[in-house]
Amino acid sequence: MAVYTEVDDDDLNAFLKNYAIGEAVAFKGIAEGVENSNFLLETTTGRFILTIYEKRVNAADLPYFMGVMDELAHAGFPAPQPVRGTNGEALQELLGRPAAIVTFLKGMSPRKPTADQCRQIGAAMARLHLALGESELNRENSLSISSWSDLFEGRESVAAGLAPNLASLIEGDLERLHAQWPNPKDVPNGIIHADLFPDNAFFLGEHFSGVIDFYFACNDMLAYDVAIAINAWCFEGRGEFNLTKGRALLAGYASERTFTPAEVKALPALIHGAAMRFFLTRLVDWTDTPADALVRPKNPLEYAEKLGFHRLAHSVEDYGYAP
Repeated sequence: MAVYTEVDDDDLNAFLKNYAIGEAVAFKGIAEGVENSNFLLETTTGRFILTIYEKRVNAADLPYFMGVMDELAHAGFPAPQPVRGTNGEALQELLGRPAAIVTFLKGMSPRKPTADQCRQIGAAMARLHLALGESELNRENSLSISSWSDLFEGRESVAAGLAPNLASLIEGDLERLHAQWPNPKDVPNGIIHADLFPDNAFFLGEHFSGVIDFYFACNDMLAYDVAIAINAWCFEGRGEFNLTKGRALLAGYASERTFTPAEVKALPALIHGAAMRFFLTRLVDWTDTPADALVRPKNPLEYAEKLGFHRLAHSVEDYGYAP
């Protein structure tokens, strides 16, 4: 359960005095998510999400995240919009921690995405990138390739215990990725979501309705965001890549924003690298999360299996790209 900080009625009512959104009618914790404490809040004026930002989130990054959501909402992209308090600020304090209220988006996350949903999420990601194309917000991606060797250092034995020969395979992957990684100056850059998994996307029926959870958003190569989505949306079971879904996601993106030739060339390395990023952060959580923690860490083997596919993929056509 992703509620680390409990909020009683008195604390909630005192907090809501910072806003002009009415009085609380219903309030309950949300199990999804692993970084923050999230609550569904219903007041006399509507439904909202209240988030308390826990210790893993750098408070200095919060104005950036608020700004990204604010700019998207004002551009007409379906994303939560921060609710400003009566003092004009989106960020407030609750129980000694930073906290914010954002608008509620209707929809459900797909448990098993279809090819059409992959197409829609690709198109939506392109629209997100375009909506933020003129933004002056900036935040470095702290989980890009420069961090990966340090994340793996000291955890080789853990990887070796997960699967035979896995530690040496990861070391080989890291060498290959450092050799093939594109120069960011050669491809379009901008604000990316950086965590657009199915549980961060909403659909109403069969139609895309919005994106949530911008707390990994950063400035990086736009195609790297696509690479993360390919890994998150287009694999089945135990690492089997679904070519139909990959083709649909890439075509959906290209229908709204054309890939540059340099991006097409870079995509195989970026997709491989995106799998490495999530393997390593899951490995860290697998290693470092206490046994009595409220949240069960995700098994890094899911992404180890995806890395197995990427080792054999050498062209963007292997992922379904069709010019």
